[in-house]
This record gives sequence, C-alpha cells and structure tokens, in this order.
Amino acid sequence: MTANPIKFGTDGWRAIIAEDYTFANVRACMESVCRYLESRDLAKRGVVIGWDTRFASEAFAEACAEVAAGHGIVAYLTDRPTPTPVVSYALLDKGAGGAAVITSSHNPASWNGFKYKPEYAGSASPEVIAALEAPLDDIVAKGDVRRRDLADAEAAGLVRRFDPRPAYRAQLDRLIDLDGIRKAGLNVAVDSMYGAGAGWFGSVLEGGTTHVSELHAERNPAFPGIGAPEPIARNLSALAEAVVRTGADVGLATDGDADRLGVYDERGDFMNQLQVFALLTYYLLEVRGERGPIVKSITTTQMVNRLGELYGVPVHETPVGFKFLGPKMMETDALIGGEESGGYGFRGHVPERDGVLAGLYFLDLLARTGSKPSQLLADLCAKVGHHYYDRLDIRLDPAGREAVRERVERAEPKALAGVPVISRDTTDGYRYLLEGGGWVLLRFSGTEPLMRIYTEVTDEALVPKLLRAGQELAGVG
Repeated sequence: MTANPIKFGTDGWRAIIAEDYTFANVRACMESVCRYLESRDLAKRGVVIGWDTRFASEAFAEACAEVAAGHGIVAYLTDRPTPTPVVSYALLDKGAGGAAVITSSHNPASWNGFKYKPEYAGSASPEVIAALEAPLDDIVAKGDVRRRDLADAEAAGLVRRFDPRPAYRAQLDRLIDLDGIRKAGLNVAVDSMYGAGAGWFGSVLEGGTTHVSELHAERNPAFPGIGAPEPIARNLSALAEAVVRTGADVGLATDGDADRLGVYDERGDFMNQLQVFALLTYYLLEVRGERGPIVKSITTTQMVNRLGELYGVPVHETPVGFKFLGPKMMETDALIGGEESGGYGFRGHVPERDGVLAGLYFLDLLARTGSKPSQLLADLCAKVGHHYYDRLDIRLDPAGREAVRERVERAEPKALAGVPVISRDTTDGYRYLLEGGGWVLLRFSGTEPLMRIYTEVTDEALVPKLLRAGQELAGVG
C-alpha cells in the first residue's frame, strides 16, 4: 500500500516539491475536495482555484481544475498569481462551494502547498480538515482520481479562467476610504517578497499624492536574497534600508501569498507583529470608533487584552491558526482577529488573514491621525504599557522530535530565568504564565519540522534570558 504523506497542518498541507509535493498528491487533495463538495451538496456551486508565484504553481492549479472537471464541477481558475485573501473573497463573490489555493505561504522556495477554503471563505476548520483527510489514504493508495483533459474541460465550460481583481477592489472600496489614503501624501515603501501581493498597493493607491515604491515585485520562485517570503525582520533588510534611503513614512511587506503583513516605522525599525496587531486594534476602536469582540491566538499580545478592558469589549483566545480564529470571529461577530505570525482578519470581510487589507488599514491609520508609526506606537504604549516580544525558531531532527516533545511535556519549572511560573497552559503547546503578567510558550509547528519559543514581558532585558530558558527546558540549542 502506498504511504500517504498528506497531512493538513495549521493552514493546509505543505511539502517539498518533487519529494512529497507531486502532481499525483496534489490531484489526490483535489479529489478529496470534490468528494467533500459532492457529499454536502456544494458541488453545483463550483469551486474557485487560485495560485501563487512559486515554482509551477499554475501547473498544479491546472491539475486541480482537471480533477474538478472530471467530477463535472465548474472550476473558476484565476488567470494570474493571486493573494490567498483575494481568492477567498472570489469564493464569496461567485457563491462557490469552496476554494483551493496552491501556495506554501511563507515557506522556503523548495516547498509548495495546498490550502482549502470552505464556503464561508475562511481557513478550513478542524472538522472540515478531518473530512478532507479521511479518504486520502485510499485515494493515494489506489490512485483513484477522476480527471478531464484541461483543453476539453475549458471548451466545455467546466474550467473558466477569470480576473479576481475587480470584485476584490470593489470590496476594498466598501471597507476603507481609499481616496483619503491617496490624498494623504504618504511615502510608502513596499516589499512584496516576490510573492502574490506584488503590485497591489501601488495599483490600489495610484492617482493621488501618496507615492508607493516597491521591492521584489517580479516573480522569482527562488526568493533570492530573502531566505523565505516571511515578513519578519531577518528577511526584510532591503526594506529597512529602502525606508531610510527614500525617507519613507512607513514600510510594508507581504508574504508569499499576501495573507500576512510586516511593518517598518519611518526610522527603518521593525514593528513586531504583536505591536502591529495592537495598533490595528487601536485604530478600529479609537480612530474609527467601532466596537466589537477581539479574537487572538495564544501566541499574541496581552496589549489587546488591555485595549479590551479600556474600550469595554471582550477578548477571546484560541489555539494558533485561523482555522480556530476564523470560526470564533464568525461566532462572536468579532471586530478583529490576529495571530503572532502577522495575520490579521477583519469584520465585514472574509474570516481570514488579509495582508493587503491590513496594510491599507495601517496606511489609513497614518492618514487619519497624521502621525508617524513610531509616535502611534508611543501613544499606544502610553495607554497599555510597554510590552516586549521575540520568537526563536529551532529546526528539529525528525528522529528526535518526539524526544524533545516528551521532555517539554514532563517539565514542571518553578521559575524561568528567575521569574516565578504561576501556571502552565496546554491549549496549544506549552505556555508558562509568569509572575508580573509575562509568558513563555514552547510550540511545535504544524507545517514545518520546527519548535518555536515565544515570549512577551514588560521588561525588555528579560526577553533573551527567557528564550534561552525555553531552550534549556527543551534541551535544544
């Protein structure tokens, strides 16, 4: 029996191209999607298929379209590399039964992936993932996949290529005063990281006094010079330099499929993801005067808890991933949802991360207040106090991964870096709540062979000490 390598993690299935990420396995994923749609009377609504700028992504997307056509399901295939949130919105716009996205998001160049979006246009919930995974052993073992030749399917109207941009642009116009940003005279530096977000900020904001300059806007699946298309400081040195060199008011970066956002202030200093989440929350509550629940993953900031207290709105906490955050946002009609990875979702839109919309909201914050990013952060800290954060990624040998996990599971530290541990939370990973309100979390990645150590405290000097204490606890590094 052929082994099935397909396991959906925090957000979809990801694997190394030509090793486990093969046309046969991608078709198997799509076969399962088609069966899922048929079993829930969603197939007649069709399926949207999108793809990013990675190696052969369009070919993998076409392979998915062939499988959908083999089931007689209309496949709406994007005609260009498309941000995942734009694909998700196209699902709603077309009233489709679901969407598949060929992307590996922020992973290194040798990876690709398969994300599935159910009819509500968010990340697939654990229940949906379980339904998709259930038949995969059998599909992979037997190669039991229905297909129809692409050219034949297009001629029959079962594969329909379309431009996803107009519907999403109309949605942006409903959500935000784009004209106000265009007229604000901002100087914006953008790093698209060779990803699907290329060109979006410039095209949306053209025609006014705001100027957008862009780095890495061409397609290059090798992601040269940036390591991986994850919008965090170690991959964005060129953006930091561009902000300073051009005198930009702000630097924005989107990841490989543009559902995450990274931000630099006007001095070329990286604003970490927790700060950005808190600023976007502050923008909605204070600047726009909106009210509604806040949803956050356990890896993100206590600053939004304090904002919840100040503005009288509830804060809900979930495990990591928008497969948990999205359903909670829908359940509570949340104003905003956010996670430590730089993913932020918003009410009135899709219950999903959107790096393009998050970036535009950040620009709207600058335009409405007339303040620089560093001043906005100072204003926020005056309200909620200073919080300091960092994350350490440790690559694990697959053979020793379980031993590390068992070591962490058995650990019962009374203190970390000299700070007393009040309690341990195992909602997702192993989080140690510290005296004084800080925390340390050790968590094993759901998509890569990594263990991540996170911490947030109010004493900046403690950050490196607590990360080191987490390494010692796990016996790594």
